[in-house]
Amino acid sequence: MDDLQGRMVGVILAAGKGARMYPFSERSPKPILPILNRPLLAHQIAVMCDCGITDVHIVVGHLGYQIASVFGDGSKYGVRVRFVEQESTLGLAHALGALETQVQVPFLLMLGDIYFHLQAPLRPLLDEVLAGKANANLVSMYEPDPEMVRRNFIIQADESGRVHRVIEKPRYVDSQLKGCGLYVFDPHIFDAIRRTPRTAMRDEYEITDSIQILINDGYVVRHHPIVKQDLNLTKPEDLLAINLIELDRAGLQNLIGERVAAPQGTRIEHSVIGDGVVIRHPIRISNSVIMPNVVVDSATDLNSVVMDGEHLVYCHGVATGVAP
Repeated sequence: MDDLQGRMVGVILAAGKGARMYPFSERSPKPILPILNRPLLAHQIAVMCDCGITDVHIVVGHLGYQIASVFGDGSKYGVRVRFVEQESTLGLAHALGALETQVQVPFLLMLGDIYFHLQAPLRPLLDEVLAGKANANLVSMYEPDPEMVRRNFIIQADESGRVHRVIEKPRYVDSQLKGCGLYVFDPHIFDAIRRTPRTAMRDEYEITDSIQILINDGYVVRHHPIVKQDLNLTKPEDLLAINLIELDRAGLQNLIGERVAAPQGTRIEHSVIGDGVVIRHPIRISNSVIMPNVVVDSATDLNSVVMDGEHLVYCHGVATGVAP
């Protein structure tokens, strides 16, 4: 894969507080919560590297210093990282607009709270924008569950894949085409962002409104249904579900980090144990995630995410035997 240095950059929007992730959101920003003992953003950066992107801009806000501390200059992850702070969380378009003076080339955009599985490579979408054949490519998937479409945005397009309309969190679902939080834009999107009004729904500047302005101006916006599964990190149970899904996909029964101390007789079943965890008693831990450096005193942990000695989040209804 050739290096896209100077021709395309990566952008990750990681400024949101994630209030629905409480109590985790009070301690850590969502983008660095662990998936198989690696920060969520590390998985996104790996995808960008696979596409040939070596320069990544990360927009931070809530507890952004923690993200900067984890990723530093990006060299550990094979990229060069630059951080930009979004002082007010006024929507995705507002966050992206903060980069206008710094991004002069096309870019691959990811939202910092999505985890996804692709069934086709992303690179052709980047090449299409670089070649001027499209001004924007939206990564999409066919979603049979209308409720999941309502949580994201709907795409209306013709048979050739050209998009004519996007609707944020639609009440009436008349398409199974769902946007997945991955986009490729050329710099024309910044002109559209400057003309994007706040919405009545959330009093924010929505990126979907900016995309619609781009479409109305006559620019070419296309979609590509190459996502097999997307897993948004929205609620505490999502953290458990994503980890257990990834454990199964990797063909692992457990994943146990470094410097884990556990007495003889401890039973760990279908769980992810973070680095530096201390388990004080010979207990059974099943279908759970133990965050790094936690001291576990509980007798039994089932379907839980353990954050520290005082925060055990029971995740009722999370599937624990998900097929790869």
